[in-house]
Amino acid sequence: MAIINKTQRILLAMLFCIILFSGCRLPEPEKKMRIAVASNMQFAMEELTEAFFNTAGIDCEMITGASGQLTAQIREGAPFNLLVSADMKYPMEVEKQGLAASTPQVYAYGKIVIWTMDKELDPSFENLTNEKVEHIAIANPQLAPYGIAAVQALRSSGVYNKVKGKLVFGESIAQTNQFIATQTADAGITAKSVVVSPALRDKGKWKDIDSRTYDAIEQGVVIIKNPKGDYSKEILFCKFLNSEPAQKILRRYGYSVDE
Repeated sequence: MAIINKTQRILLAMLFCIILFSGCRLPEPEKKMRIAVASNMQFAMEELTEAFFNTAGIDCEMITGASGQLTAQIREGAPFNLLVSADMKYPMEVEKQGLAASTPQVYAYGKIVIWTMDKELDPSFENLTNEKVEHIAIANPQLAPYGIAAVQALRSSGVYNKVKGKLVFGESIAQTNQFIATQTADAGITAKSVVVSPALRDKGKWKDIDSRTYDAIEQGVVIIKNPKGDYSKEILFCKFLNSEPAQKILRRYGYSVDE
């Protein structure tokens, strides 16, 4: 058996100190890219980020919420890499405030539907005026673009004044969906991407709302500035969103990508 003498022990100790204090260290594990995602995109984004990981090997973490809430968090310094918004208003706001590292881009166009869990209720604007329908859930139009579209569609259909007293507002599409799914509301207006998702496509009944009754929901993406100034991953993700595999996923979730 080899015996380490005193001199060798001293040399080993010196070598250890040199390594320790020379700044050499094991490489840190790659951090996930943090994406602030509007609630309407939750289910589609799960599939998109999985496909992106399989393509680029970059892992992503989603933080979901209303576009307005997420923008407020970015304004307060939340460490997001990207904002994937339900419309272009908030990415443009991020750019206006000097927090964007890219020009906001449209990546898809959202659609809305009437959705209900009531087996006896046909999801239509006319039936929303029925006295048996006491509560209608929509996203808060002050915070969520899909809420704005819902109000526009109700006005265009001529039923807004008849049902405005029934409206209950979710802070985001996610909370709006919860109201509808739990039948806290008799019906509601939500994103088509939600009702066609694998998790909910067999739940309740839904009907498309004519897209001519509301302004186009231009869904936008923007890269958020970071102290390092390295945006290679974020740029790669934005390019991926415009790729055919990503657009195929978006179409499957009810989005339009070619308006």
